Amino acid sequence: MLILKYLVNLVNMYGTSTISYNLGTMVGNGVEWRGRRAVSTLIASEIVVEEMRPEITTLINHKDNTKKSDKTLQAIQRVGQAVNLAVGRFVKVGEAIANENWDLKEEINIACIEAKQAGETIAALTDITNLNHLESDGQITIFTDKTGVIKAARLLLSSVTKVLLLADRVVIKQIITSRNKVLATMERLEKVNSFQEFVQIFSQFGNEMVEFAHLSGDRQNDLKDEKKKAKMAAARAVLEKCTMMLLTASKTCLRHPNCESAHKNKEGVFDRMKVALDKVIEIVTDCKPNGETDISSVSIFTGIKEFKMNIEALRENLYFQSKENLSVTLEVILERTEDFTDSAYTSHEHRERILELSTQARMELQQLISVWIQAQSKKTKSITEELELSILKISHSLNELKKELHSTATQLAADLLKYHADHVVLKALKLTGVEGNLEALAEYACKLSEQKEQLVETCRLLRHISGTEPMEITCIHAEETFQVTGQQIISAAETLTLHPSSKIAKENLDVFCEAWESQISDMSTLLREISDVFEGRRGEKYGYLSLPKPMKNNGNLKSLKPDKPDSEEQAKIAKLGLKLGLLTSDADCEIEKWEDQENEIVQYGRNMSSMAYSLYLFTRGEGPLKTSQDLIHQLEVFAAEGLKLTSSVQAFSKQLKDDDKLMLLLEINKLIPLCHQLQTVTKTSLQNKVFLKVDKCITKTRSMMALLVQLLSLCYKLLKKLQMENNGWVSVTNKDSMDGKI
Repeated sequence: MLILKYLVNLVNMYGTSTISYNLGTMVGNGVEWRGRRAVSTLIASEIVVEEMRPEITTLINHKDNTKKSDKTLQAIQRVGQAVNLAVGRFVKVGEAIANENWDLKEEINIACIEAKQAGETIAALTDITNLNHLESDGQITIFTDKTGVIKAARLLLSSVTKVLLLADRVVIKQIITSRNKVLATMERLEKVNSFQEFVQIFSQFGNEMVEFAHLSGDRQNDLKDEKKKAKMAAARAVLEKCTMMLLTASKTCLRHPNCESAHKNKEGVFDRMKVALDKVIEIVTDCKPNGETDISSVSIFTGIKEFKMNIEALRENLYFQSKENLSVTLEVILERTEDFTDSAYTSHEHRERILELSTQARMELQQLISVWIQAQSKKTKSITEELELSILKISHSLNELKKELHSTATQLAADLLKYHADHVVLKALKLTGVEGNLEALAEYACKLSEQKEQLVETCRLLRHISGTEPMEITCIHAEETFQVTGQQIISAAETLTLHPSSKIAKENLDVFCEAWESQISDMSTLLREISDVFEGRRGEKYGYLSLPKPMKNNGNLKSLKPDKPDSEEQAKIAKLGLKLGLLTSDADCEIEKWEDQENEIVQYGRNMSSMAYSLYLFTRGEGPLKTSQDLIHQLEVFAAEGLKLTSSVQAFSKQLKDDDKLMLLLEINKLIPLCHQLQTVTKTSLQNKVFLKVDKCITKTRSMMALLVQLLSLCYKLLKKLQMENNGWVSVTNKDSMDGKI
């Protein structure tokens, strides 16, 4: 909500840092303000944001000066009016929500009344027509009630927050209601006995799943916690793929009602969908059924990271923790390496090296503890240096262990993916089914089970070395998918073998085989992402791993099929893409100038450039984005990344002088509306006009990239200027001190 960001600027004008800080904290990236997008989700209140005028950026911070020029006073009045108008629209949306939700109507209406009163108060207190105290220098001294502005801002903050949180409850209720409708229809589908009845109910089920997909998708975009976002993406991917499986598995059961393997196959799909639906509700409500807790163990890489943080803390505090805790923590990490050393697929060389490094880490921890005890009793320079050396040694050993584990897991995964790239076993199962050869079915089912166990164990090892929590979730999702889909392929193949002339049984087996192939492809992408993160080549791009892949038999899910524009449209998209590709090169050049590559502005800029490059590849028919839906999903993330960038730049602007700050804020306010416009375009439904939507999206993206290049350049120059001013101030201060001594 830009209302609150504008309030920060307004309150800064009156020199009140406390309320400004509180407001800034509420709208910052660090807080998951769960209700923020709820209102726009319900009644498209992006109007509230879009119509806020960019002129408010002319407001600058004059905390100690009560005299304002006429231009500044006009800016104050504009922002006061803009806030009041935006609050008015916001209140209308809130009232509409209240009318649709009687159980929350009273609470929402009270909060809306408070917000409206606060907006009107702010408009009145910033009205310059009431000020006529002109000074001799042509400036006006403001006698506005500063306390009144602060009170109104606080009331507005409180009331808007109440409305948003109440609207969030409405969204949660909508998702739960939608899930319950899906479950109820699934129960009817499980019991259906005729094709005609099945077709009618499945049509209803499809509509309900679309509604649930939209609601849960919006919620996924709202989540700030990347781990929750990855879990939501995994659950939604299961539902996406299982919808097609449910169709063919149910039809097979109806065609062959006495076939046990067909019923087993269908039950597997229903069970997995129910688990996925429950997982979405767990994430949305932030609670597990029956008070359960997350019992998944910490990965080796995460454990090593935490252990290194603990030993490095000894540099500052020798009494930070006990020696026993450090020993236990290391033993837990090394115990988990047994997943590698005990694996039948780990080579002898890798196993020996892992055991050697584990022993070395234990020895170096004992040496560290010995020096640590000495350092607690006598604090000499030599002991401090010895402690530092011990910390560096064990850190080095653990880094070597990480490299060895990474090499073991990625090499195993790469070899496995290469070996199974041709899907020989799946082809054999299909052929066996059509031939009705039960003996051959048993042989190839056994081979698929072996392949499944290999893939499951490899996913488990990849999870240990994934490096980020979201990618850990993706590894767990892949492991579960192989485990479940492997069994379902075997049951589908058995059904076809028993009924070799059945077209629906063949189609059913094809669907499950395609799901397996799709997961193999996802695993290949996951492997590349893990290696990129380990080697520091890329930022957080794991969010795109859960994109659903198009399936050959998805006749009912037309949006997933690759779009094929005509030659003229292709030429236009290619031209737009070329300009976008050039802008990504410009952005990369600006990023390379920065000395601090870990700077938030640089990181967000790099992520945006990387995503824009993927869009450029899409226009050439290359890269990871295969369908328009893939493109739209990435554009949503791109827009969100742009808003994160603007927040970081705004934080940086607070360190600058008024003129420089104004210049930077003007650039920011060009980017913010573009981000929101892109979000709006991606949500707009344009049936049979996919090209038009893609065209609009890439055009918006190109404009955002052009602004990104300007912002990166300007921020770099202002940062250098700030550093020079700070260094100059230090030099002058030192010189004055020396002069004083003389």
